[in-house]
Formats: sequence, structure tokens, C-alpha cells
Amino acid sequence: MIVKRNGVKRIPFGTIAINDTSKKLIEEVLDSKRVSCGKYVRELERKFAELVGTTEAVAVSSGTDADALALAVLYDFGAKRGDEIIVPALSFVATGNAVLQAGFTPVFVDIEKETLNINPSMIEGAITKKTKAIMPVHLMGKPADMDAINEIAKRNNLFVIEDAAEAYGAVYKGRNVGTLGDMAAFSLYVAHIITTVEGGMVVAGRPDFAEVLRSLRAHGRACKCETCILNVGSGSCDRRFKYGDNRDIRFVFERVGFSSKMNELEAAVGLGNIERYSQVIKRRRENLLYMIDRFKEFEPHLYTIEEGPDEEIGPHAFAIILREGAKFTRNELVYFLEEKGIDSRSLFSSMPTQCPGFEFLGYNLGDFPGAEYIGDNGLHIGIHQDLGKDELDYILEHVKGVISKYA
Repeated sequence: MIVKRNGVKRIPFGTIAINDTSKKLIEEVLDSKRVSCGKYVRELERKFAELVGTTEAVAVSSGTDADALALAVLYDFGAKRGDEIIVPALSFVATGNAVLQAGFTPVFVDIEKETLNINPSMIEGAITKKTKAIMPVHLMGKPADMDAINEIAKRNNLFVIEDAAEAYGAVYKGRNVGTLGDMAAFSLYVAHIITTVEGGMVVAGRPDFAEVLRSLRAHGRACKCETCILNVGSGSCDRRFKYGDNRDIRFVFERVGFSSKMNELEAAVGLGNIERYSQVIKRRRENLLYMIDRFKEFEPHLYTIEEGPDEEIGPHAFAIILREGAKFTRNELVYFLEEKGIDSRSLFSSMPTQCPGFEFLGYNLGDFPGAEYIGDNGLHIGIHQDLGKDELDYILEHVKGVISKYA
């Protein structure tokens, strides 16, 4: 739906709906006065695991925390602080931040400009004795080359943790993204297909990973009883744990942890979103495929990511990248679309060389030409479920307009 603001049509980047199911559950949570991590969080975890096709799902407070906690699990399986995690140079900055927050060192690898994903042929050259995991990002919902990544990981005895923040509904060779590595991290931020307003989810096929994750999200707490796992109310756990003395197990912490639990109000929003997931995915997939097909007419000037024969792109958003030699800049395109009321976002940056916060790692501009090119020449626009063919045609009309104006 196109909304007018000050007489100008507006096509927003994203949308959110709090449906009747969520509103009803929110009222139940408020009436119960049990608003911290509890039974609704557990129900969201169960339904999320079913949706992705995993046996375990652990809810946390953000997608960044999902990345960080999934990585922090590795300390229970041989990793040491300062060990290295291989990540693509191009991603939303949360990917790199999470590696550092978990106590590891990010080692960046350039991307393929055509897919926006990590270049598998460059991964092996970045592996050292300190490497513990590869974290591929399925950017814009485009599945990374997981066969190649998993083969490299197997040869080098590495874990694989998928950053699937934008990959709801993505499928790779018949398998859902999120089931292709040891663990996967999803974002439930407001702009994403399943949202809890803020929030994240880690999925895994191993109960031992999930057990550590539940401890990590609660400061590294030792107790594994239902009360302490869920942090229900003030707690009624009266168990004691022997560490040479008799201490309240709720205050025994086995590992360095985080404070990153999801609360019941967020879970209520998420449960309503899951209820309408299939409908939303269907509409957004239709919008994505329509835009990919129609965008072919702009090939001399612009391109987008394409869907391979053995994959389905998760319909998070629509990527637009300027071709080399384009007669206009990314900013000129953005300003032109903005004048027509079409909202957009940049297509992120090369974290190690275009994000000042990572300067201390010592990378130099030019080290990651693929990621840097996208950082200078990429943007993305919404294809959400509130947009129909008329709105998409309106966008396409004005993309054509900027090409006519400058080229």
C-alpha cells in the first residue's frame, strides 16, 4: 500500500503488524505479572525450531546476541579467547561486533560481488592454527555456498555457524537455511519476517549446544532446572550445589555469560508473527521474483542477486547494485528515489576497511575489493507483504526514470 505524506507517495522500507493473537497474549502476560523469560518464550522456541527444521532453539535478546552466544558456546568445546573466526568482509556490522563481543578475533574474507556472500575459494588461505569456526552470512537471504564451506570446515576440523539473520524462507539444495551448519543465528528485529520487535534465536541440532546456550543467556548460570532456565518470577529453586561448600545453585556460574534473555512480551509478538509466517513468506517471495524478473531490463546499468536452480532466496529485501561504468552514483540513485517517496538503505559496508570501529585490526582500504565495491555501490529496498504489484511497478518506473535522467 502506498501512503501519502505531505502530498508525496511513500513506499516504506519495512512494515510491522501486531496481530490479534499477539495482543491477546500480551494481555495474558501482563495479567500474569510474569513478564521475564518464561512459558511463552519456551513456546516460541518450540515453534521456531519446528519452522526451521531443527530440534533446538534458544531465544535471546537480539540477533547480535544470537551470533555472539552461538560463538561463545565454542569455549565449552575447546576454543580459547582470542581464537579466530572467519567471517565475510561484507555484512551488517553486527556480525563483526558479535565475534569481538564473544571474545574472538574476526578474520575477514572478501565476497563475491554477484552473490554478496563469502568467496569460498578464499577461505582456506585465511585459516590458521587459531581458527575455530567459519561464520557465513546469507546476505539478503541469498544462501551462501554451504557445500564448499562445509567441506573446508570438515577438512580443517572447524565449526560452521550460519548468520541467517536475513534468511527466513531461504532454501539450499532442498534444505532450510539454518540447518546447514552446527548452529545458526536468526534476528527477530522489527524489520525482519518474524519479529519480536527486538530479539534473536539460535537454532541447533544438538542438545548439548542448547544447554550451554541457555546457561550463557543467563550469565552462565549452572542450574538446569526449569525455574532457573526460564528465570520464572522470583524463582522457587531451593537446590544446592557442592563446590566445596553449600551454595545456592542460582548463584553458581559455570562460565562467563551474557544477560540476553528474551522476555514474555517479546515472545507474544513473535508467536503472533509465526502464526502468519507462511502467508507473509508467500507474498514476499512473489514480490522478490517479480522484481528479479523485471530488473533484467536495467542490466547495462544495475544488477541484483539471482536465484540459482538449487536454491530459494529468502525474501528479506531487494538488492540493487550499480554496474561498473554506470553514469550515476549510488547516492544520486538514492536521492532520486527518495524524492519519489521510495525508502532505501545502503547495502552495508566492508567491515574491516569501511567501518572505522574496526580500524584497530590493521586492514587497509583495497584489501577487500568486492566488499568495498558493494559498500560504495549497493543499496536495498523493501519487498514486504504490504506492497503489491502496483507499488513494485511504481518503484521500477522510477528506477527507469533515474537511468533516463543520467544515462
